Amino acid sequence: MMRIGGVAKRVSLWDAGCPVARALDVIGDWWSLLIIRDAFDGVRRFGEFQTGLGIAKGMLAARLRALTERGILETVPASDGSAYKDYVLTEKGRGLFLVIVALRQWGEDHLYGPRDPRSSLVDRETGAPVARLDLRAADGRRLAWSDTEVRKVARSRTGGS
Repeated sequence: MMRIGGVAKRVSLWDAGCPVARALDVIGDWWSLLIIRDAFDGVRRFGEFQTGLGIAKGMLAARLRALTERGILETVPASDGSAYKDYVLTEKGRGLFLVIVALRQWGEDHLYGPRDPRSSLVDRETGAPVARLDLRAADGRRLAWSDTEVRKVARSRTGGS
């Protein structure tokens, strides 16, 4: 966000050479991530999102519109045949599942005590907790952040990448 005359204006990161910055440009606010989380949990209707999140209707409408415009969600005829529409994850949206799981696991590791109640992610078939995510090299070795580096793109003096 950038302040212009006391009003916060969103700055686009779309032209950034960093995939993290571009991803945040699309889904970088917490309401959007919570909407995506709820969509993975089967929430499909505007009213269900609104009730579950406790978000203002105008804010929810803006977030759903942005997520739809960016290809994360799409609207389809209501599954019950009513005049309503359902919001469903697109293939691009379903690709965010590992992001949601990584945030969940980070939260479990750093934001809860051992006895704090919390939801859990389990394998639907067995009921067992889902295994921890980890990063692997192409040859199967487990990698830590210190085993990786970002190779940045060179930008030309004219602003291109």
